[in-house]
Amino acid sequence: MLKNPIPQVTNKLQYRAIGIISGKFTPRDGDNLNRGFLTDSKGEKIETVVLGKALSLLKKHIDINKNYYWVVYPKNKNTQNLHLQVAGIWDPYQLNDFPNDSSKTNFSKLLKELDLKDNYFSIRGELVFVNTKKKEIVIKICSGSKLKNLKNKNFKLVIKGELSLELLNSFVSLDINRAGNSLKLIKYEVIEKNFSANN
Repeated sequence: MLKNPIPQVTNKLQYRAIGIISGKFTPRDGDNLNRGFLTDSKGEKIETVVLGKALSLLKKHIDINKNYYWVVYPKNKNTQNLHLQVAGIWDPYQLNDFPNDSSKTNFSKLLKELDLKDNYFSIRGELVFVNTKKKEIVIKICSGSKLKNLKNKNFKLVIKGELSLELLNSFVSLDINRAGNSLKLIKYEVIEKNFSANN
């Protein structure tokens, strides 16, 4: 059974911002593995932090000189400075119960079977801002965590793309492609209009 790096949505109004990127992770320094850069296939670097659960994978199973598919959460303040948080590593052979003949493996083909591709992001949240001049939109994501004291529980993502002003405050599901340090809208679906009015 091929494990999907970006699981199916379990709830119609499920918030999320998750993606998959192929690249090589380089820590800032040897002692501190959780901060560094992810370098993609084009040689572009993105500032990256490795979250706790993925850190133990990194220490035990990952060869730092190799490319992997990283499951990441995106953060940004504008369309020029993407920051990633690594939540996991997608390797259907090493990290799943899959017949291990990775010499014949074509990971991008496997991703295609799952309707995914390198640099794909799934973003679901409330459309809170539309800048028609700059062709940018802002999506608000709320974390599903029950802990009320989390400072960065809610965050916003700035995405290159155009949506109608009429969709403001709607809950939307976006298919996004990463290009350099930008997240670009490929297609969208309106899940619920006037969402914030109902909450």
